[in-house]
Amino acid sequence: MGAAAKVMGPRELRQRTAQRFQEDHRSAEGEAREAVDAAIRHLYSPDLKSGWGIHVVQEVKLLARKVDREGLDAAIQELVDLGLRREVAAESIYKERCIAVNDGPSWVKYMSISGSQEDEHDIITLQYTEEGLLSVDENWDGHAAAFGDDIAIESLATEFKREVFVVQAHGSDAMVDEDNCVFFLPHQPRGQICGPPIFLFMKGTGWCGAGADHYEPLMASPIPLISQEKAAVIL
Repeated sequence: MGAAAKVMGPRELRQRTAQRFQEDHRSAEGEAREAVDAAIRHLYSPDLKSGWGIHVVQEVKLLARKVDREGLDAAIQELVDLGLRREVAAESIYKERCIAVNDGPSWVKYMSISGSQEDEHDIITLQYTEEGLLSVDENWDGHAAAFGDDIAIESLATEFKREVFVVQAHGSDAMVDEDNCVFFLPHQPRGQICGPPIFLFMKGTGWCGAGADHYEPLMASPIPLISQEKAAVIL
């Protein structure tokens, strides 16, 4: 990524990725912008009336300003004092007063969250099953960070003008062996390519094989042509 990227910290890299997306989103034409917004809604503000044939649990992401947390908690406690369960009261207040991640501008706020005290917002996660509310992660310590989705990886690729390949492994221990699945997910920059590709290893969570824990960089070097079946072994 060049000398500048080598000394760039994780928070700065996150901010740079979010800024790249913001610039591209603002300059996009109407239909293209709406398509991106629809993808964001699908990821973070899903329609809970559908999708249950694929998902066991669906999540709704909300953003609470750190400076508002005490006031939000007081409002929740008022409902609890009236007889509501804490989870139900929290769901009601957070959905009413927090920012839903459902378009480009709110995605920028969400993806800028690194789980540090310097963040402006905290991430609130509402988990649902087909029967209804499952849990509310209020993230009181403010350590939850936004995980880089495909939109973020594409923006990262665009910012550095390099392809980014995510090597994704799922299973009980998220390791590459005969009991797990491996996927190679290419992300092209929106524009010209000016450098060699970047490879990231993503460990999927074992309980559903759909989430992820974190990314790890992979060291890769050119090799003779091989079959696709052997590619995972070589990496």
